[in-house]
Order: sequence, then structure tokens, then C-alpha cells
Amino acid sequence: MQVLLVLTSALLVPLVLLHKGKGGGLSDMFGGGITSSAGSSGVAERNLNRITVGVALAWAGVIVVLGLIERYDG
Repeated sequence: MQVLLVLTSALLVPLVLLHKGKGGGLSDMFGGGITSSAGSSGVAERNLNRITVGVALAWAGVIVVLGLIERYDG
């Protein structure tokens, strides 16, 4: 389970970083808000959202399972 936690953590970081900035945050400070269109979301962006949510749910599930194992094993 710990290996799965490391893998999902390592996969989640680049997935989050691949998202476009929505504006109003650090992405505007570095010029990300100038070129991004606020309302348009293509197929690739929707698929990236789905993959990111799936990996995040798997990551959270692994954390819960590891917590339960630690609670009942210790």
C-alpha cells in the first residue's frame, strides 16, 4: 500500500501542474492569465480533469486504508 501511495503521489503532482490557471492566483502573477481563455475547456482539459480526480480519489483511498491498517495493526 505504501508503494501505491508513492506512485499516486508522484502522479498527482504533474497532473495538477498540467492544469490551466483559472485566474486570480499565482498563475496571473507569472503571466498565465494573459494567454488563457477563461471559459473554453476542450476535450483534453476535460480528460485531464477526469484523470486528476480519479488519481486524487485513489490517493485519498490509499491514505484511508493505510490509516485503518495502522490503527488496527498497532
